[in-house]
Amino acid sequence: MTLNIKWLGVDFGQCLMDPRGLRNPLMFGEIMRDLGRPEEIAERIHRYRRMKEKYQNYSLMKEGHRPEIREYVFGNDDEAWELFSEYEQRLLMPADGIAETLAWLREQGIICDVVAELKKTLGPIGSDHVTMFLQRQGLSQYFDYFYSPSGRVRLSDGKADFGCQGKDKTSGTMYDYLLEDLARRGINIDECAIIGDKLSTDIEPSRRRGFHTIQFTGYIDMGPSEYAEYRVESFPQVKEFVKGVK
Repeated sequence: MTLNIKWLGVDFGQCLMDPRGLRNPLMFGEIMRDLGRPEEIAERIHRYRRMKEKYQNYSLMKEGHRPEIREYVFGNDDEAWELFSEYEQRLLMPADGIAETLAWLREQGIICDVVAELKKTLGPIGSDHVTMFLQRQGLSQYFDYFYSPSGRVRLSDGKADFGCQGKDKTSGTMYDYLLEDLARRGINIDECAIIGDKLSTDIEPSRRRGFHTIQFTGYIDMGPSEYAEYRVESFPQVKEFVKGVK
C-alpha cells in the first residue's frame, strides 16, 4: 500500500541520529583528563551510569533530561559541560541513508520537520545539540522547522516562536499543537506521517490523533503495535511505500 503524504515529522533520538557513539562512558575519562582532573573520572562515569539506570536508555536521558546531566553528573561545572557538548557532536552520527532519503522525500514534494523532546530554552540556531547536529551533518537543508517542548524554530533563518512551549509527545499535547499548526500551513492530517522509534511518544499518541505512523526499528525494536502502520529498519526503506501528494 502506498502512503501519499505532504508532511513527515522525524524524531531525533535513536532515529534521525545514530546513538551508538554516545553509549560509551569512556568519553568522561577524556573530558576530565582534558580538564586536568583525572581523579574525577570514576565518579563522573558512576553518576552517568546511575542516570542511565534511572531512565533506562541513553536516548531518553539525553533528549529529555539534559539539565539533570549537567547538574547531577557534572555538578553544574560549566567547563566540563562545554566539553561534554563538544564530545557529543564528535560522536553523534546520522542514521544510515538518512541524507539520501531526506533528499528523495524533498524531491517528492514532501515537507520534513524534526519533532523532538528536547527540553531546553531555544536560542540561536546551533546553540542546542539538535540544530548543532543538523548543521554539522549537513542535514538542516532538508528540514523546514524543528519542534520541541521549548518552542518551534525555522531552520532557514533561526526565527523562533513559542506556541508549542510546554507541549510534549508523551501526553500528546505536541501532536495537538501540530494538528493546528499544520492546518495553518495548509496541510491536512491525512497527508501527515510521523516516524520514530518509541511507541509511547512517537507512535501511539500521534496515531490516536490521525497521523500516519512509521515505526523505526534500526537501533531499538520495541515490538509491533496496532498503532504502527509501517515498520522500517532503515531510512531508505521509507522510499518503498511513501510518495508525495500530487
